[in-house]
Amino acid sequence: MISSAFLTGFALGFSLILAIGAQNAFVLRQGLLKQHVLPVVLFCAVSDMILIVAGVGGVSLLIADFAARHAPTMFGLAAIWLGIYGLMRLRSAANAGQTISTGDASQVSLAAALTTAAVLTFGNPHVYLDTVVLVGTISLQFDGMEKIAYGAGAATASFVFFFSLGFGATLLAPQMHQKNAWRILDTLIALVMFALAYGMARAGGWVGG
Repeated sequence: MISSAFLTGFALGFSLILAIGAQNAFVLRQGLLKQHVLPVVLFCAVSDMILIVAGVGGVSLLIADFAARHAPTMFGLAAIWLGIYGLMRLRSAANAGQTISTGDASQVSLAAALTTAAVLTFGNPHVYLDTVVLVGTISLQFDGMEKIAYGAGAATASFVFFFSLGFGATLLAPQMHQKNAWRILDTLIALVMFALAYGMARAGGWVGG
């Protein structure tokens, strides 16, 4: 049934992006700062949708072979980027004067925010493995309108998640005016980045189990 295929795609898509990762942490931070929230969440959601369409359309077969042959390099580069991003957040946490204020909104341009979102989105191998390979492979069980409904469900999950994360975070902004609260958030994000970097390096065979 079409409705069943849609729900399957929605559940899978939502579960894949539910865990806080580099991209999600950035969206959360932009929401807390109230900086370019709509463009950032729209960019992330549309990017996911494009990759999902590519996967459901059959590109997953090509990407799976490419990922298998170049996995160590892909995961190694991703680990480096995540490690750098984590260090940036630790530096931010150590900044005794950093709090959220209305002046912060002018410190990051729209171009810079979208560039960071693009790097965190398309520079993460798991994005391709999740949206293109996994979502695309599971779509093989559907045909015709059911396959379209399945892809639409997965794409809808991305829009629901990112818009909820970005705009929901703005509700926490008043609490984040306090310096210690912002330090804690940045420290937690840094720890997530380091954990993800280790996971990437381990998946690529750069570190032992």
